[in-house]
Amino acid sequence: ISDVCCAKPPEFKPSEGSSKLWGRVGSAVKLNCTALLWDSSEEQCDLTLQWHKNGQLLSNHTYNTSSWPSGDGQLMVCSLLEIILKGPEDYGVYSCTMKNSSLDFVIQNSDNPSHTAAVIAAVVLLILLTVAAVVYSQCHLNIKLWYRNLYGDYELNDGKLYDAYISYVNNDADRKFVNFILKPHLENQSGYKVQLCDNDILPGAEPSAELLMNMSRSRRLIVLLSHAYLEQDWCFNNFRQGLLHLLEICQQPILIMLDGQYKQMSSEVKQQLGAHQHRLTVLTWRHNSVIPSSVFWKELALAMPRHVFFHKESAGDPQTMLQDDKDPMLTLDPDYLDCRSEIDPAGDLG
Repeated sequence: ISDVCCAKPPEFKPSEGSSKLWGRVGSAVKLNCTALLWDSSEEQCDLTLQWHKNGQLLSNHTYNTSSWPSGDGQLMVCSLLEIILKGPEDYGVYSCTMKNSSLDFVIQNSDNPSHTAAVIAAVVLLILLTVAAVVYSQCHLNIKLWYRNLYGDYELNDGKLYDAYISYVNNDADRKFVNFILKPHLENQSGYKVQLCDNDILPGAEPSAELLMNMSRSRRLIVLLSHAYLEQDWCFNNFRQGLLHLLEICQQPILIMLDGQYKQMSSEVKQQLGAHQHRLTVLTWRHNSVIPSSVFWKELALAMPRHVFFHKESAGDPQTMLQDDKDPMLTLDPDYLDCRSEIDPAGDLG
């Protein structure tokens, strides 16, 4: 029975595996080790409590050990070790050992800054930056649209009647894209006013008077830069000169390219588009762009002017009701088209 009791390890108080203590050089740290023996009659067992530092027995330190019965045949053994922190060699792991069981005390220098908090802060910051980067990559267009719709400038009082002037080649494919996809979305989903032109935007070396007048009535120029569009004379013979004409007509035209046709473009076209990319808004229509929430429509909405909404339907069109420019060439109902007879022909001449 004595062997069984002797084999039972003591219970240290507190029962944690190790305790951390902090101290400065020149200060004293007290280590209190208390062990509970379950049978105080274990006379054949070695009940000596020893101290070790980093696995080595402490021989140059004195410590006080006391014991007393705690009732029910139990014995409490307490040892108090005082460490004077003179230098870095006094810091480390101290162990209180009895019957092959031990309790560890870790003494650290409080003068040295703890890198744990800095490492945790750096990890948290890295996680936050990663999450922010992922959210921004997925939602940056929504964020830009939200900011533009709240704080963007209105393009009012400019005498413009249309939000966009769309230029395209009047063939089956391009006409279907413009009339059944692009124009309905701009007008029905976004509420923009759109003007179409199925003629060559630059039929000659210089822009035509009709083109200049139509462009002067529109805030944006949208060009469906399809393969058929690039086969026009002004694009095929001298794309650079034609692109410069576009930039003269509109400061930042919107070019829409169909997916898969960019590879078929000539090197000159790609070079000119890259050279003037800071003045162009180039969008690519892909197979998944038909979804109203796709990247294509969001990028197009960012390139379009900020839309104005009236709370009352009877207020009229803000693009014409709020304009100050009364140029008859830029109004829907000019006065010079009024053919009604005057009420007083003589007027003030009499």
